[in-house]
Amino acid sequence: MNPLASGARAGLRVGGRAAADWNARMLAQAADGTRRGTRWGRGALALVPSALAIGVLGTALAQGALAANFSVTGQPFTLTTNGVQGSGFGAVVNTPAVGRPDGTTTTTTAMARVGFASAGLAGLCGIVHQTIAGVPYSLLLTGGQKVTGAPPAAFTTDIDASNLYIQATELQSYGPTTLQNAVIGQSADQVTVAGKPLTGALPGGFGLGSAGGEGGSSITLHGLNATAYDAEMAGALVLPDLRIRVVAGTATTC
Repeated sequence: MNPLASGARAGLRVGGRAAADWNARMLAQAADGTRRGTRWGRGALALVPSALAIGVLGTALAQGALAANFSVTGQPFTLTTNGVQGSGFGAVVNTPAVGRPDGTTTTTTAMARVGFASAGLAGLCGIVHQTIAGVPYSLLLTGGQKVTGAPPAAFTTDIDASNLYIQATELQSYGPTTLQNAVIGQSADQVTVAGKPLTGALPGGFGLGSAGGEGGSSITLHGLNATAYDAEMAGALVLPDLRIRVVAGTATTC
């Protein structure tokens, strides 16, 4: 007899017995009613409430049902729009508490806090840069019309926000800026937006307020780029076509 053939048949018999034994054990475990292994069905269902919550939040935000606050601890992010038309405008210089990644805070960074009692935006693009395991990623938040690299000569607003506040180290307009009923150099503690003083305003500090009483000032910005640490919509925000996505690399436009 061929020794190779004999060895192969013996191997098959051993493999067959092993398979039969394994099958018998699985049948016995299945019959005892004990659940084993990963419950993929239940695990998948556990993710559904979180996904639904995100979807409901996005829908409510887009319908203006919620106030919103965007901030990244210890890290600035970029906000751009094709244009802004705001009323009840005010601004002060302050030194807010800025969170660090280690959980501590610092109050040594001078920033401008800008507020609008009411504002219309021509699209919105928010960009946050993050690094995960040494790999750069960008989170993009967009709403309304597409924000272009060069602002248009004329714009139409499609996002409405009330009680809008931006805390930024830099705000830049790329086109004509029109201020009406504004007082440049007003004492910071006298500047109010929607009837309230701006956070961090100090008596005698620099302020940009209204000469026409509460809500009397207005501003039109053709294009706006802000390096911000906080953007707060304390009132309603109507944001059509809200979209949040993560892309690889360091994005500079939406």
